[in-house]
Amino acid sequence: MTTNPDVAAVAALIAVPARAAILITLMDGRALPAGELARCAALSPQAASAHLNKLVAGGFLLMASTGRHRYYRLASTEVAQVIEALMPLARVTARQTPHPAEPKPIQVARSCYDHLAGQLGVAFTQALVAGGYLTETENDFTVTDHGADWFRQLGIDPVPATRSRRVFARKCLDWSERRFHLGGALGAAVLARFLELGWVARIPQGRVLRVTHTGQAELRRLLKISVR
Repeated sequence: MTTNPDVAAVAALIAVPARAAILITLMDGRALPAGELARCAALSPQAASAHLNKLVAGGFLLMASTGRHRYYRLASTEVAQVIEALMPLARVTARQTPHPAEPKPIQVARSCYDHLAGQLGVAFTQALVAGGYLTETENDFTVTDHGADWFRQLGIDPVPATRSRRVFARKCLDWSERRFHLGGALGAAVLARFLELGWVARIPQGRVLRVTHTGQAELRRLLKISVR
């Protein structure tokens, strides 16, 4: 008898709208208290606790106690990739209403767990490929020698990222752009560096990133990227 992964059980865990709302709320990489997650998912504290326990038991979330409070975060980058990959499919049901002429802020620039996503993430990745800094394989990106020098000039040493336990330069499907952006350990290092340089800034209580005037100027200078 052959055995297969129980995909149905995993799908059932995130098929409940309240649980999906909790997972999406945590896609910015933060650890949040149960009370805040309850408010985001429009749940009572008791109902939120039940859903959170199921997500922890199912391997989607990790819980840490600090004093009287319990904080929850996504269990891994793999969980974030699953949620991000499902979003293009979920958007199909929203096509009955026309898209606004101007993209929403979350479509322009956001964090996908711990790396850049949205128009900025895709434009940055495509510029790196076009410039010969990255090459594409089926599932990942590879940094060229020329690219390694470019990253070092930006203040990112690719070598430590290659030693990480996680995938080095994952191709992550962007739910709003329907194209790949740079994920993995290298993608996380890029977002951390952009924040450190002040090229992007986090908007409180969410995944949206604001591209600063400095960031706009530097990205235009380095890679001919124009994202507002």
